[in-house]
Amino acid sequence: MTAITCQVEALTSLTPYVYKVLLKPEQTVSFSAGQYLNFVMGPEDKRPFSIASSPNSELIELQIGASVADSWPMQVIDHIKANQSVTIEAPLGSAQFREDSTRPILLLAGGTGFSYIKSIFEYLADQKTERPVTVYWGLREPSACYELEQTAATINRIANAEFIPVVEQPNDDWQGKVGLVHEVAMADIDSFDAYDIYLAGRFEMVGKVREDFVAKGAVKEHMYADAFAFI
Repeated sequence: MTAITCQVEALTSLTPYVYKVLLKPEQTVSFSAGQYLNFVMGPEDKRPFSIASSPNSELIELQIGASVADSWPMQVIDHIKANQSVTIEAPLGSAQFREDSTRPILLLAGGTGFSYIKSIFEYLADQKTERPVTVYWGLREPSACYELEQTAATINRIANAEFIPVVEQPNDDWQGKVGLVHEVAMADIDSFDAYDIYLAGRFEMVGKVREDFVAKGAVKEHMYADAFAFI
């Protein structure tokens, strides 16, 4: 893990509550798809965020959900707005993509946990993987969705891949699947025993997914999530 100064290239809104941050590091950052970084606010104040970009990208992307003034994530957004350069520490995490496996890949995320799986599927597209890849992204409602067309286009670059967005509360225009994202996956897939499974979202969600997927054949040793270190 190294402290790295980055120039702020862009800060944009993906939704009223989710921000996209693009950072240009002053030195090469070597990391694996699925790792995270610490955003350094101060010597004793370092805040973790998944890296949303592929290791092959020149820029580091973060996706930060921030809806409440002066909240933990909004303080980071305010810091980025106020500074042309910021400091990160990277890489961190042990839930990175496993290169040495040949198993089918299941990526499942809720909300801004999407950033974790985005790094992985972008990398898989870059590497032209031939492994089967299934991507589930769960959101509360259609207005929370962002970059769906861009995501579908990236996943379509993978030879054998499928992208399934899921919302809990659809509107009349929603044409995708409806429900809790992991329950939709359980309805779609007969058994999880063959898969490498990568998960991201709120800790309570990830814990529930692990429990339910194991009951349907998932192998704990082939399940990966940063949350597993805390639950």
